[in-house]
Amino acid sequence: MADRAYLSDPDPEFAELWTKVQGFYPTPGTITVASQRHAMASIVIPRVMATLQPSLPPEFSYRINEDTVPVDGAKIAVRCIQPVPQDGESPRFPLLVWLHGGGWISGNLDFDDFYLRILSVELRVCIVNVDYRLAPEHPFPTGLNDCYAALKWSADNASKLSASPSRGFIIAGASGGAHFAAAVAHRARDDTFFDSRKLTGHILQVPSLVHPQAHPEQYKAELLSLEQCKDAPVVGRTSLEFFFGVFSHSCPLPSLIILNMTDCLQADPFDLQLSPLLLPHENLPPLYIQVAGFDPLRDEGLLYERLLRECGVRTKLDVYPGVPHAFHASFPQLNISKKWEVDIRTGIRWLLAVKA
Repeated sequence: MADRAYLSDPDPEFAELWTKVQGFYPTPGTITVASQRHAMASIVIPRVMATLQPSLPPEFSYRINEDTVPVDGAKIAVRCIQPVPQDGESPRFPLLVWLHGGGWISGNLDFDDFYLRILSVELRVCIVNVDYRLAPEHPFPTGLNDCYAALKWSADNASKLSASPSRGFIIAGASGGAHFAAAVAHRARDDTFFDSRKLTGHILQVPSLVHPQAHPEQYKAELLSLEQCKDAPVVGRTSLEFFFGVFSHSCPLPSLIILNMTDCLQADPFDLQLSPLLLPHENLPPLYIQVAGFDPLRDEGLLYERLLRECGVRTKLDVYPGVPHAFHASFPQLNISKKWEVDIRTGIRWLLAVKA
């Protein structure tokens, strides 16, 4: 088995930047739900939007429609981005359903809003951005079920969305949203609802694919990044276990301060929806996956790609050595982040070309 430890050797450009900004990031073990949400709402999202605003396409080149999706007696919001057809262009576009990141406990429609507007117009894709419900108020599998309901809603409303799933139908997500995207892709594969409108691809950006307590014995020699990257910047092992603990139980919030995640874990770590790496992977739609080298989640992403490839699924993998989880959003000025942006566009175009 090849040793991948070298992938966690810090990228020189990132390492130099990190020495200047690390004081603005929380110390491992001090994250709370409230602090994570505050940082997301007041720091991360405004910074991402400010970075992308100069690159926004003209307002006349796309339409935004706000809508809702019924979910078990409630409703969740979706934001639909539709390119305005150009002269001679088909009025129906490929359909991509997007699931934001945020560790399952934070994030909203604004997180990737500008990013998705840019991609929609540039790549001529209709995008449905899903505001799934967050843990701990809505523990697993609520958020996952919301995402699946949104995928079905998108398929049922494709015509209203100016979309045609036959031209391409992709489920995509980042981080915790990538976990949902993987689980949703498996569920849709086995659901007769999608027989006439199958997913044609799935996109996973720095995904979480297996619970830290559910690493299969036969793959433990490959799943070393949880230890090799335990002290990684941005998201290390302590932070990752915190997110999993909040996501998969329904304990009162104060308990999170005094309890280990196993003390009030209600979801089984081996639940196949919680750990989609453990699911059978035959007949999945083609995969495009992006993996960060200095990320505790690195090896499960690499293993997932290999297992799908060995099952005959078409895959495309990009790895970014020496940078941490979600580096592209936190440090967009890095050259490797600029490569990420080129790669995601190439990956989407590849999926639209190969389909299933």
